[in-house]
Amino acid sequence: MGKGRLSFPGRSRRPNKNNNHSITDAAAATELQPLHPPPETSESVAAAATTTTPAKGAKKKAGGSKLWLRLDGVSGRSELVEFDKSAILRRVSIPARDLRILGPVFSQSSNILARDKAIIVNLEFIKAIVTAEEMLLLDPLSQEVLPFVDKLRQQLPLKSPSKSNEPGIEGKEVCSPTVELGEGLQNELPFEFQVLEIALEVVCTYLDSNVSDLERVAYPALDELARNVSNKNLEQVRSLKSNLTRVLARVQKVRDEIEHLLDDDEDMAQLYLTRKQIQNQQFEALYAGGNANSIVPVEPNLLRSSSNIYGSASFATSIHSDNNDVEDLEMLLEAYFMQLDATRNKILSVREYIDDTEDYVNIQLDNQRNELIQLQLTLTIASFAVAVDTFIVGAFAMNIPCHLYNVNGIFVPFVGGTSFGCFLIFLFVLGYARWKKLLGS
Repeated sequence: MGKGRLSFPGRSRRPNKNNNHSITDAAAATELQPLHPPPETSESVAAAATTTTPAKGAKKKAGGSKLWLRLDGVSGRSELVEFDKSAILRRVSIPARDLRILGPVFSQSSNILARDKAIIVNLEFIKAIVTAEEMLLLDPLSQEVLPFVDKLRQQLPLKSPSKSNEPGIEGKEVCSPTVELGEGLQNELPFEFQVLEIALEVVCTYLDSNVSDLERVAYPALDELARNVSNKNLEQVRSLKSNLTRVLARVQKVRDEIEHLLDDDEDMAQLYLTRKQIQNQQFEALYAGGNANSIVPVEPNLLRSSSNIYGSASFATSIHSDNNDVEDLEMLLEAYFMQLDATRNKILSVREYIDDTEDYVNIQLDNQRNELIQLQLTLTIASFAVAVDTFIVGAFAMNIPCHLYNVNGIFVPFVGGTSFGCFLIFLFVLGYARWKKLLGS
């Protein structure tokens, strides 16, 4: 892929009073500032771009219009435009239901859908419509989208204007782009795949950075929890586990979408917009040539017409075989599938470490619980022994006739003997509990 920096026109100026041109309702376009402004002025540029004063005589924007970044795949130039729903549908020729995929309802989903003349890309924060000639990016001034715009500027070079616009060669305009595109397919990826590759790169890098941030926080927090089980540490790990589950779901959605494309060669073939465009142009040329030959009523020309028909059929067969060639796209998708799989493995590794820490903490808690149970059992045995001594004291405290009351000096030996007997009962029951392994050694 060619490297280079995009040069972007400066901020659009207010038109002069003598200017007779007006801005239409469908596309009120303003020239874009540099795609990725310096960090210290990114907010000011975004505010300036969104609050540009409308030109005198311009009509009000149609209701429901949204801000898009239009990137020309031929020249590499870009501009900020405002399109409403109907203008988008007319421009890229997609069903109305496809725009719902780029709406807020499907903001957490990941989709790469192929249509006849466009690709619908909905990957995390990147919501774009890509054709063979241009890309329309929704909400280009968002902070999350700016890295993607910056990548476009770095990796898609600004091309010089086509020579087909020069006077005197208008008859070559139709053929020259097709020839250039046909030769370029062998050397580099077509425009739609370049945009798709940059989008996947930005999304994969974004998800991988999120996982790396979680890893930096996760391992110290889990180690702290293993050392000290407290409410603060438990709450921190619970929040970490929730964030990890959300990131895993996002990675899994993008990974599943790429896996779905890799499993179906027909879906991947539908993503070759440039190839389909070239084939349509060649089919139209063959069809026009076939019709021109069939008009002539001369017998040899009829034979030539039939030979053209057979030639068209063989060309169609060769095109059909080319349609099954999806090696370039397959290699591109496999690379990012492997990157997402590695990111997913990182998340699973952190989750496994969390599970191991939870098991370790549960073992600690079970051990403490067992120690408490042993302590409770020991106190219960001691309480039983004290209860026996208390029973003996209570029995002799009753006002009943007993000859021991008349014996002098019997109090100390009697109390000492009963207490020692109760202590022996305590030792006997405690030994029995240890013999039955109810108490630890």
